[in-house]
Amino acid sequence: MMLIECPNCGPRNETEFSYGGQAHVAYPEDPNALSDKEWSRYLFYRENSKGIFAERWVHSGGCRKWFNALRDTATYEFKAVYRAGEPRPELNTQGGSR
Repeated sequence: MMLIECPNCGPRNETEFSYGGQAHVAYPEDPNALSDKEWSRYLFYRENSKGIFAERWVHSGGCRKWFNALRDTATYEFKAVYRAGEPRPELNTQGGSR
Protein backbone atom coordinates (compact mmCIF):
# COMPACT_ATOMS: atom_id res chain seq x y z
CA MET A 1 0.00 0.00 0.00
CA MET A 2 1.21 3.47 -0.86
CA LEU A 3 0.09 6.62 0.93
CA ILE A 4 -0.53 9.74 -1.13
CA GLU A 5 -0.58 13.12 0.60
CA CYS A 6 -3.75 15.02 -0.29
CA PRO A 7 -3.09 18.76 0.27
CA ASN A 8 -6.62 19.05 1.71
CA CYS A 9 -7.09 15.80 3.68
CA GLY A 10 -3.59 14.61 4.51
CA PRO A 11 -2.13 11.14 3.79
CA ARG A 12 -4.58 8.60 2.37
CA ASN A 13 -4.45 5.17 0.73
CA GLU A 14 -3.57 5.22 -2.96
CA THR A 15 -6.89 3.52 -3.81
CA GLU A 16 -8.69 6.80 -3.00
CA PHE A 17 -6.97 8.65 -5.87
CA SER A 18 -7.20 8.77 -9.65
CA TYR A 19 -4.44 9.86 -12.01
CA GLY A 20 -5.25 12.81 -14.26
CA GLY A 21 -2.26 13.09 -16.58
CA GLN A 22 0.50 15.63 -17.00
CA ALA A 23 0.16 18.85 -14.98
CA HIS A 24 0.55 22.40 -16.29
CA VAL A 25 -0.70 21.71 -19.82
CA ALA A 26 -2.33 24.92 -21.00
CA TYR A 27 -5.68 24.68 -22.80
CA PRO A 28 -5.52 26.30 -26.26
CA GLU A 29 -6.84 29.88 -26.35
CA ASP A 30 -8.96 29.19 -29.43
CA PRO A 31 -9.38 25.43 -29.94
CA ASN A 32 -11.66 26.00 -32.95
CA ALA A 33 -8.77 27.65 -34.79
CA LEU A 34 -6.53 24.59 -34.46
CA SER A 35 -5.97 22.17 -37.28
CA ASP A 36 -6.72 18.49 -36.67
CA LYS A 37 -3.00 17.85 -36.30
CA GLU A 38 -2.58 20.66 -33.73
CA TRP A 39 -5.67 19.50 -31.78
CA SER A 40 -4.49 15.88 -31.70
CA ARG A 41 -1.06 17.06 -30.54
CA TYR A 42 -2.73 18.92 -27.66
CA LEU A 43 -4.91 15.93 -26.73
CA PHE A 44 -2.47 13.06 -27.05
CA TYR A 45 1.15 14.20 -26.98
CA ARG A 46 2.65 14.40 -23.51
CA GLU A 47 6.09 14.14 -22.03
CA ASN A 48 7.05 10.64 -20.96
CA SER A 49 10.25 11.23 -19.09
CA LYS A 50 11.98 9.10 -16.50
CA GLY A 51 12.47 10.95 -13.23
CA ILE A 52 10.59 13.83 -11.62
CA PHE A 53 7.32 14.49 -13.43
CA ALA A 54 4.51 16.98 -12.67
CA GLU A 55 1.15 15.18 -12.59
CA ARG A 56 -2.52 15.93 -11.89
CA TRP A 57 -4.36 13.80 -9.34
CA VAL A 58 -7.89 13.85 -7.94
CA HIS A 59 -8.86 12.61 -4.49
CA SER A 60 -11.88 10.77 -5.90
CA GLY A 61 -12.52 8.76 -2.73
CA GLY A 62 -12.28 11.77 -0.42
CA CYS A 63 -12.59 15.53 -0.90
CA ARG A 64 -12.88 15.12 -4.72
CA LYS A 65 -10.49 18.02 -5.30
CA TRP A 66 -7.79 18.11 -7.95
CA PHE A 67 -4.17 18.75 -7.01
CA ASN A 68 -0.73 18.48 -8.57
CA ALA A 69 2.16 16.29 -7.52
CA LEU A 70 5.81 15.90 -8.39
CA ARG A 71 6.48 12.18 -8.62
CA ASP A 72 9.56 10.21 -9.56
CA THR A 73 8.40 7.92 -12.36
CA ALA A 74 11.30 5.52 -11.77
CA THR A 75 10.62 4.94 -8.06
CA TYR A 76 6.94 6.03 -7.78
CA GLU A 77 7.94 8.27 -4.85
CA PHE A 78 5.92 11.45 -4.43
CA LYS A 79 8.38 14.31 -3.91
CA ALA A 80 5.85 17.13 -3.41
CA VAL A 81 2.11 17.81 -3.61
CA TYR A 82 0.49 21.20 -4.16
CA ARG A 83 -2.96 22.58 -4.84
CA ALA A 84 -4.17 23.15 -8.39
CA GLY A 85 -3.41 26.72 -9.43
CA GLU A 86 -0.29 26.97 -7.28
CA PRO A 87 3.09 27.17 -9.01
CA ARG A 88 5.26 24.09 -9.26
CA PRO A 89 7.51 23.97 -6.18
CA GLU A 90 11.27 23.84 -6.45
CA LEU A 91 12.74 20.65 -5.03
CA ASN A 92 15.77 20.94 -2.79
CA THR A 93 18.87 18.85 -3.44
CA GLN A 94 18.35 16.79 -0.27
CA GLY A 95 15.74 14.54 -1.91
CA GLY A 96 12.63 16.66 -2.25
CA SER A 97 10.05 18.46 -0.17
CA ARG A 98 6.48 17.90 0.92
